[in-house]
Amino acid sequence: METRLGSVLLAAALLSGCGWFHRPDKGPPPVVESAQDEPPIVQPQVDRRVVKTPKIRAKDFELGVYYGALSIEDFGTNPIYGATGTYHVTESIFLEGAVARSKAGTSSLEEVFPQITVLGGSGRQFTYYDLDVGYNILPGEVYLGKGRAFNTALYAVVGMGAVKFAETNHFALNFGVGERVLITHWLALHLDVRDHIYESALFGTEKNTHNVEATLGLTVFY
Repeated sequence: METRLGSVLLAAALLSGCGWFHRPDKGPPPVVESAQDEPPIVQPQVDRRVVKTPKIRAKDFELGVYYGALSIEDFGTNPIYGATGTYHVTESIFLEGAVARSKAGTSSLEEVFPQITVLGGSGRQFTYYDLDVGYNILPGEVYLGKGRAFNTALYAVVGMGAVKFAETNHFALNFGVGERVLITHWLALHLDVRDHIYESALFGTEKNTHNVEATLGLTVFY
């Protein structure tokens, strides 16, 4: 009797277990999709712009003209014009020759005492000849608009030469800085500031005179 009762209970347990495992009302287990199969939300499309900039090649010759203002010590600030010739030894080092002319105004003494004439007409001509060595310190670029880029270079120059003033020739030293902007591969714009130093005894005392100029120029390469 006990054996039959145990068999009935075992059969009931097996039937209930099979029904629990199948769970027909729950349906099949969910399928998990991989994140790699999903399309990207944003698809970036970047159009690359090709910007061409002119460059200075070694062994290039450069000729130019410039115009600006020259502060002649004791004689005020006056217009100056000149010309340059440059040879680029490397992309960083260049040799430059320059010649320029200005005309001195009245001195402070002549302004106080108009009857006194320190210099005659030809003596007021200020002319200098320079031979300089330059070095491109800080090359860079400047952008105008979206598609225009120009190579630039901040440079320093130092050199020697001669100054003719008051009908007398003087040995002179000069130094300065400038900025070059390459407009095309053959045309450049220059902004320069330089000081020309020489000894003068025009007013009876020997002293070093400083003559500072600021100029704007155009040069061509060939």
